[in-house]
Amino acid sequence: MFGKKPKTDPAQPAGLQRPVAAAAAPVAADTAADLFRSPRAAEIAALRKEVFDALIDAMDTHPIARHGGDQARREIGLLVAEILAAKKAVMTAAEQDVLLTDLLNDILGFGPLEPLLARDDIADIMVNGADDVFIEVNGKVERTNIRFRDNAQLMNICQRIVSQVGRRVDESSPICDARLMDGSRVNVIAPPLALDGPTLTIRKFKKDKLTMKNLVEFASITPEGAKVLEIIGASRCNVLISGGTGSGKTTLLNCMTGFIEEDERVVTCEDAAELQLQQPHVVRLETRPPNLEGQGQVTMRDLVKNCLRMRPERIIVGEVRGPEAFDLLQAMNTGHDGSMGTLHANSPREALSRIESMITMGGYSLPTRTIREMIVGSIDVVVQAARLRDGSRKITHITEVVGMEGDVIVTQDLFLYEIQGEDEHGRIIGQHASTGIARPKFWDRARYFGLERELANALDAAEA
Repeated sequence: MFGKKPKTDPAQPAGLQRPVAAAAAPVAADTAADLFRSPRAAEIAALRKEVFDALIDAMDTHPIARHGGDQARREIGLLVAEILAAKKAVMTAAEQDVLLTDLLNDILGFGPLEPLLARDDIADIMVNGADDVFIEVNGKVERTNIRFRDNAQLMNICQRIVSQVGRRVDESSPICDARLMDGSRVNVIAPPLALDGPTLTIRKFKKDKLTMKNLVEFASITPEGAKVLEIIGASRCNVLISGGTGSGKTTLLNCMTGFIEEDERVVTCEDAAELQLQQPHVVRLETRPPNLEGQGQVTMRDLVKNCLRMRPERIIVGEVRGPEAFDLLQAMNTGHDGSMGTLHANSPREALSRIESMITMGGYSLPTRTIREMIVGSIDVVVQAARLRDGSRKITHITEVVGMEGDVIVTQDLFLYEIQGEDEHGRIIGQHASTGIARPKFWDRARYFGLERELANALDAAEA
């Protein structure tokens, strides 16, 4: 294709052999960004552009597009080797490795983000312009040596990510929420709003879906508390999961949905679809932003209102943040028992206050007492998640909504997490404790589903 086939290095595996190039000054380059900032940066950048253009031309007539995974990588590796040989490129083996990896990631993936996306121990990836990439591992944020060539490359990758789910990000629409194909949540803020270059935030999901058993193993909840949550889910209590940013609300919601029976019809409503329900009868709905003319927007409230016409048995709202709170309460109170949702709040009491505020801000001219009666009649349990200062995530409250005393909503805690101090490594020491309530308000509901004995055993064990 590019003339005489180059002489190759027999030490390399087939499909990834390099042309033997003339000796060149070695470059300490662990990443593509390091390579393009080396003393030979201008020369290598020009060569990369030539190789990239030739590679795209070659791929137009090559069946690589029909291949995937390892086969595509091998064939692109061969093409790159041929191109470099044809151009008599002077590069070290290390430079060729970095250049090939950079090209593969650019063509088949998301550029410098690929090694981070492949790691399952990373919870968040935070890109603050081309030169600053941070990750969260084990609850702690750390800076990486990953860098982009420039802000243009970062912007191209942002556009590629959001275009996969029919979104766009540019100067006219500089804020975008999207998701990766695995459900990982993505937020992009582009210039001119982001002053130092495009800002990309990815909330990664683990490849293996976490279960309530995993949360027990991580000491996020005790076995007895997990059993109570299982009974709450199985007995179709309406649940509100509350917590701060990064506290594990969506993970906990995924775990709670694991107790839904397989014959139930579940409808989920989300801004960016990230829930990973395993039931066979699930309908997933996602909001849509307006188009360039400002038309066609579908809000969360539109989805919640519409899903009531879809004969759902349970409604799951990824995050309640506006007037859709009113429609969710209506759904919970009109035969859709077992519905669930999450919202940002720092305590169960604050979560109920936020629901009230959302309804008020939605333009409903209802008396305060009426709104609170709706909340009491709709929500059975509030589960509070928190990210502690050592980075660990705990379920800190399992709280029942009991009723009204005058104009005040009455709640009672079933389980609490009590902080007792910290060890020599700065890790929080604490324990989950039952508050001693032997007959929670949802006891009759548990009895209806034949779960009252299991509930009694779990509460007794928690007290022991």
